Amino acid sequence: MPNPITENLLEQFIRNAEEAAATVEKVKRDAVALNDCLLAATLDDKLVLFAQPDDLDEQLFLKFRSNAKVVVNPTNEQLKTIKTGITDAFCAVASTGSVCVAITKNLSSPISMLTRKHIVIVDVNTIVPMPRDVFSEEYAGGKGLKRSFSFITGPSATADMGPLVRGVHGPGKLHIIIMEQADGKY
Repeated sequence: MPNPITENLLEQFIRNAEEAAATVEKVKRDAVALNDCLLAATLDDKLVLFAQPDDLDEQLFLKFRSNAKVVVNPTNEQLKTIKTGITDAFCAVASTGSVCVAITKNLSSPISMLTRKHIVIVDVNTIVPMPRDVFSEEYAGGKGLKRSFSFITGPSATADMGPLVRGVHGPGKLHIIIMEQADGKY
């Protein structure tokens, strides 16, 4: 039986992420299921930037990384023109629907700021109740204190000059993939 607290946090996270205009889907934690999910999410893309995961098992991505459209070492021109990028998140926040993406030497920073569509993969077991819990040893293993990162809540949006416009200062689409245990348990 799933942990009811985790299940409640999952439901709250999904609801708040969707209210912030992100799309969310769940996938079992295995390489084949994740590959199929990523292929479907990038179906219309010619090329996709992929940031080496900081917190998720690299083995889960081997099949997807072998796809010809996946770019892991982009040229400057590719960084300017590729419209979709994929990163992992070390944590997610239920109360805000935010994901926490580490800013490391991999491509996570340019992907989270320069692409038109940002796909983020997060482990269901890393969803915490409140933003302050990202810094907690109890909830997030203190990871929020040990790295630079961005809280990302929905696609980029601004209403500075009138009506709400998405994608002005970053991705116009945020798609979150939540990895669950392969057996359906948390």
